[in-house]
Amino acid sequence: MASKAQKRPLALQIVLFVTLVVWMIAAAFPFFWTLWGSFKVEADFFSLNNWTNALTGRMTEIETGDTFTTQGYYGAWVQEEFWRAAWNSTLVCLFVVSISLTFGTLGGYALARSTYRYAFWFLLIALIFRAMPPITLVSGYLPVFFDWNIWGYLPTAIIVLVAINQPFTLWMLHSFFKNIPQDLDESAMVDGCTRFQAFRYVIIPVMWPGVITTGLFSFLLAYNDFAVTAMILDKQNQTMVPKIASFLGTTQTKGNVMFAVAAVVSTTAPLFLLIMFFQRQIVSGLTAGAVKG
Repeated sequence: MASKAQKRPLALQIVLFVTLVVWMIAAAFPFFWTLWGSFKVEADFFSLNNWTNALTGRMTEIETGDTFTTQGYYGAWVQEEFWRAAWNSTLVCLFVVSISLTFGTLGGYALARSTYRYAFWFLLIALIFRAMPPITLVSGYLPVFFDWNIWGYLPTAIIVLVAINQPFTLWMLHSFFKNIPQDLDESAMVDGCTRFQAFRYVIIPVMWPGVITTGLFSFLLAYNDFAVTAMILDKQNQTMVPKIASFLGTTQTKGNVMFAVAAVVSTTAPLFLLIMFFQRQIVSGLTAGAVKG
């Protein structure tokens, strides 16, 4: 009996380990396959005759003289100015995260400490707006943007993305604030702090895991957005995701598909690095922000 009891956990561990390895390979394979293919020509990566051409780079060697080429990256970043879209995405994400966290921390703290019933209804209404598809909200903005001649500009997209993402930041930060004892605020004010000083010097330092977690999710929402930026921004001010779609929309031009593949890798790689760097903060932040009943 003792030997069976010892074997079961070992067998279970092996099954879990194998399952985890298989899942990780299946999850990571599309990205690494795309990364590999971004250094090939279109005739190899999308070969209809022999899929092994994508591995050997046969046509890539014929066309470029080597089995690997950076033509896709050069065409995307230099020829089609993908760097401009990357800069636009950086600006959009920076301002969306900054503005969302500023109003989200202040609003989340106020709602978490409020004793009035309107706080619950305010959060409920915010949740309803967040649950609506963004494209249904953007369509209502467009006539106004055209009338005011502000369509196509980055500040307009930033304002809309903040308006769409703000309910999410309010809900998430409200949950974090709810888990912080109100005694901390009261103790700080007894010691002579104002309400804002207690919020700034006592509550925010405790809230850093939640702020970082909310900031990361807000960043991802802005970074990966397509519907809003595609409808609001013109061709000169495109962010990265709509720019990739524009490559795919001109597949009849030779090389544009590989421009899209290279752009996909360039867009996805920073997300991998971001998650790897902030994984502990995300896990600790989500754990600390568990919603109380």
